[in-house]
Amino acid sequence: MAKKIGFSDLESKFEKLLTPFQSTNEIIPLQEMIGQNRAVKAVEFGLSVKKTGYNVFVSGAPGTGKITYIKNYTNRLAKKEETPEDWIYVHNFHMADQPMAINLPPGEGRNFSKKMDQLIEEVQAEIKKTFEGEDYERQKSDLLKKYKDKQQSIMSQLDQSAREKGFIIQKKSTGIFTIPAKDGQPMKQEDYDQLSKEEKDRLSQVSQEVQEEVSDAMRQVRQIDQEAKKALQDLDKNIAHMAVDDPINELKEENSQYEKLVKYLEAVREDIIENIDDFKEGDEEEPQLPFLSRRQEDPRRKYRVNLFIDNSELEGAPVIQESNPTYTNLTGKAEYRNRMGTMETEFTLLKPGSLHQANGGYLIIQARDILSHYQAWDALKRSLKNQRVKIENIGEHLGYMTMATLKPEAIPLRVKVILIGSPLFYNILYHYDEDFGKLFKIKADFDIEMEADRENVNKLASFIATHCHQEDLLHFNREGVIAIAEYSSRIASHHGRLSTRFNELVEIIYEAETYARQEGKKIVDQQDVQKAIKEKTYRFNRVESKLHTMIEEGTLLFDFDQEKVGQINGLSVSNMGDYQFGHPVKITANTFLGKAGIVNIEREVKMSGQIHSKGVLILSGYLGYRYAQDTPLSLSASLTFEQMYSGIEGDSASAAELFALLSSLSQTPIQQNFAVTGSVNQKGEIQPVGGITEKVEGFFNATRVRGIKEGAAVIIPEANRKNLLLSEEVKEAIAEDKFSIHSIKTVDEGIELLTGEKAGKINSKGHYPRGTINLKVQEKLREMARYHEKQKELTGEEEEEDQE
Repeated sequence: MAKKIGFSDLESKFEKLLTPFQSTNEIIPLQEMIGQNRAVKAVEFGLSVKKTGYNVFVSGAPGTGKITYIKNYTNRLAKKEETPEDWIYVHNFHMADQPMAINLPPGEGRNFSKKMDQLIEEVQAEIKKTFEGEDYERQKSDLLKKYKDKQQSIMSQLDQSAREKGFIIQKKSTGIFTIPAKDGQPMKQEDYDQLSKEEKDRLSQVSQEVQEEVSDAMRQVRQIDQEAKKALQDLDKNIAHMAVDDPINELKEENSQYEKLVKYLEAVREDIIENIDDFKEGDEEEPQLPFLSRRQEDPRRKYRVNLFIDNSELEGAPVIQESNPTYTNLTGKAEYRNRMGTMETEFTLLKPGSLHQANGGYLIIQARDILSHYQAWDALKRSLKNQRVKIENIGEHLGYMTMATLKPEAIPLRVKVILIGSPLFYNILYHYDEDFGKLFKIKADFDIEMEADRENVNKLASFIATHCHQEDLLHFNREGVIAIAEYSSRIASHHGRLSTRFNELVEIIYEAETYARQEGKKIVDQQDVQKAIKEKTYRFNRVESKLHTMIEEGTLLFDFDQEKVGQINGLSVSNMGDYQFGHPVKITANTFLGKAGIVNIEREVKMSGQIHSKGVLILSGYLGYRYAQDTPLSLSASLTFEQMYSGIEGDSASAAELFALLSSLSQTPIQQNFAVTGSVNQKGEIQPVGGITEKVEGFFNATRVRGIKEGAAVIIPEANRKNLLLSEEVKEAIAEDKFSIHSIKTVDEGIELLTGEKAGKINSKGHYPRGTINLKVQEKLREMARYHEKQKELTGEEEEEDQE
């Protein structure tokens, strides 16, 4: 039979569960996660597995504390782990567009970068000093004199040979010329003209011989020039070796355990020797107007070190939370600079992404963020699959990049990625991305509620104490903590549960503390918490207030103090996004002759959702099961939600709809001071529904605004008793017997409460007792069936007459 819920059924149990204390100032702050054992174990296991693919997807509703927990836990874990290596990028002297990546122990990257800068400064100063020294100038002069003497000797021999043959050698800017001589002087033109033809022919032949000697001499001079140049280069190299070898060898010795670094330093030595002139020239003075400069990039820039990842000040492994996971923010980029109208880049402009920064540690990303940025998700997957991170400009990756760029050496990747998102994102990725399950093998599912046992209730008190200490808040007394626990239980909609939506609890903690401080209190009590809850409700319940005004004014038609046939008060919940509230809805049913069955008017006009339509169809199944075992079910009936102009979804009103149908069929009035919620199955069992607390309070408030101070009642499913977390006002009315709540398990229990008449149980002969609701319904349905059978017979006789 139906059970009346008393005040004792609604009393809080938290007083008995809390350990003795007077104020949260006496409680040790919380050091662990509350009520998420399943998720915590999953996270701890996933981060402990050092194998490929064991990244973690943290799933759960917003406000459950998952982000805070992940950050705190990874930070604690990271401090116990080894600090990862530094990474530097250096110039590749063999392939300039492919900078080399070199890993070094933490802190050594910065040291090496400084030492390279010092090395280049030292080498430059030493080279400049050496090449400006007297010793170098003397060696250079001796060398140049040696080869100049050789050239002069060749030219002297050439001049002597030419004179012996009657010619003089003349050097002009246009070349070397051979001129016939007369008395040791160049022959004049008039003297040459007076010569005989035979003499002219002889001079011409001799001139050719001298020209050949000149050509041969000039080849020897040019060869001596080349030898001199090479000898000078060799001298410069030898001098450069003297300036470069010692500091580079010293740096190589310091880093002898790093093979790649030693090879790089050897390449640096060779490049400096080959380009010694870059160091001899020194710094040129920049023009006063920089845009007029035609000077090339400083050639010594290529010897610098790009300290790409510096872990010198890091204690343990890195923990990076990437709030804007774009493609370049994840994988790094090569920056460009404008030089004389041309965009250019080089290895010192390479910038790391969060994958580089988190390498050797943990990277935390919001699923929604990374999925909303173009190519970012693919870049993350590619890096995790290949276990290396490579800097690629996105334009080049897509095939339309025409600007010259770099192809830096990829860096090996060892990182744990923690992706945080809703269950929806997890399901979408799991079903539609074949790589997701391979890369994120661990799912940590954060629940929205936890058991309201002694351990968790006291942890909630510690949670409050933690915020009071951390945020310098006024502390809560025992009653204030109990009020927060009751609010948490209300959010969870269960007597035996607490909500893990800690963000909502923190809001009430902050707001209650603010009200207490405004009133000059030294501690936050129950009244402050209740005021915070009440004021928060007031900020959001504008629509609810408008609805109450319409009920009070009679715009929405309700008959809370009457009895009506085929009419009942159902209960609905409206969700505004940030606030939801319950309110009554008038449901009416009409039954009449016909074979249309039960017509759901909302469905006919496409205002009914699928679940609501299913609930209405189940009513036909119940009527057939209960009343049409030996007689066909022949009726027409219409059901509707009066004054409802928006879509209807859910089956929580199916019990109320059935009661309205039974009232109409039996012509038995329903007491309108009742409201009903609950779904029904084909066997007549009343099933639990959601929003029980809001629905009960919604009907209580609606009757109050209509002036109904006593006698109002709500019928709920028996299975929903544990979900009642009512306001103090409603509980007081129940305690004073001015408002009541009844729980039922079956349709019969509900119809008896609503009509005040017995439902009646069927006997072995298939009959119900006289004067019961079920008998009236059965007789009405049989009457309808007989009418339809008679009409069928008459229709058959008319057809036979027509055939004759």
